[in-house]
Amino acid sequence: MKRIISIALILSLCIGLATGCKKRTVNNYDEKKISVVTTIFPQYDFTREISGDMLNLNMLIAPGAETHSYEPTPQDIINIQHSDLFIYVGGESDTWINSILSSMDTSNKKIISLMDCVDVLEEETDNIAPFDDIIKNEDDEYEVEQKTELEDIDKKEYDEHVWTSPINAIKIVKKITGALCELDPDNASNYTNRMHNYIDKLINLDEEFKRVVANSKRKVLAFGDRFPFRYFVDEYGLNYYAAFPGCASQTETSAAKIAYMIEKIRENEIPVVLKIELSNGNIAESIAEATGTNVKTFYSCHNASKKDFDNGATYLSYMKRNLETLKEALN
Repeated sequence: MKRIISIALILSLCIGLATGCKKRTVNNYDEKKISVVTTIFPQYDFTREISGDMLNLNMLIAPGAETHSYEPTPQDIINIQHSDLFIYVGGESDTWINSILSSMDTSNKKIISLMDCVDVLEEETDNIAPFDDIIKNEDDEYEVEQKTELEDIDKKEYDEHVWTSPINAIKIVKKITGALCELDPDNASNYTNRMHNYIDKLINLDEEFKRVVANSKRKVLAFGDRFPFRYFVDEYGLNYYAAFPGCASQTETSAAKIAYMIEKIRENEIPVVLKIELSNGNIAESIAEATGTNVKTFYSCHNASKKDFDNGATYLSYMKRNLETLKEALN
């Protein structure tokens, strides 16, 4: 409720400010170019790959920032209002966007939700063991969790992290390219050529992941962290254990789940415990210490650290790091 109130106050402030504001104060802003605003890193990088320097491109969430708890500033809302193309993820983390867009005239603006570009999957409510469904009782014994039909009513949520699959990334890139070509037909051939070159790289990436999985000793991963990789593991036929249900910052783990993960890592002789970028890694480190395994970072590409961003990190560069990690984790 507090978040809704704060956004409403920002909106009322922006109504008075926006009409007198110039377009976005991005670096090297060019009034002759179209303006694209994205919420987070994946769609920012996809658009950058497609467009080069042919447009004004702005990412709302700063490098290194937590994406799930982001709240827009008045300037962010003004940037969205003045954009020609606005790209966001959709889903629970982006519910604030609905109220912002409903307050604007969007008739001359193109809007893309990444979740509308692909077939979405239901979010795991408890992905500690997607093929076991366990809980732990007071006597430290694992039992099958009994769920009533009532508990499942109206709880369907969809996983937002659609870009973690390179195949989904291709679909998103095509959608963004189509919007850019409509907005800027003079540069349509340039956008299309860059898109084809980029898609070739994504196809090669997908083939490399398939080769790694096909030649691996095992097909199960252990995440001692939040889990934003549902689309990735489904794409490559992998099983997984994860310490947290989903990826939202408000979710919690438990001693029972950690104990269960330790048991399964030993049982399956899993050599690597994974954590995600920009995480403190404390849970993964604790599990690794108990199992004598290594901790490695697996990049969801939610956001780039300030250092990585300044050094030119991309979706592809992060995914290539994941390739090397996957080879170790599955062998």
